[in-house]
Amino acid sequence: MATVSIPLLLKDVTGGTRNAEVDGTTLAEVIDALDQTFPGFAHRILNGDQLSPTVAVTVDGKIAAGGLSTPVCPDSRVNLLPAFGGG
Repeated sequence: MATVSIPLLLKDVTGGTRNAEVDGTTLAEVIDALDQTFPGFAHRILNGDQLSPTVAVTVDGKIAAGGLSTPVCPDSRVNLLPAFGGG
């Protein structure tokens, strides 16, 4: 199972849970599994069928450049991070 680090900004959806272990071979499957455990989770980090621009995701320390199709291994570490902007 992949280990997912969940940002504090989503604590209202997860009931305060900051880490979860879920099955999935792609980022889309991992997010779907999180949404099944924490209903409404996907709505908060997706914009239609893409990741919301307000969230950055890394898989095993690398930016998930493939978006939702990014591969995830059973021992992967997935980090969901609030995206930062500014000028």
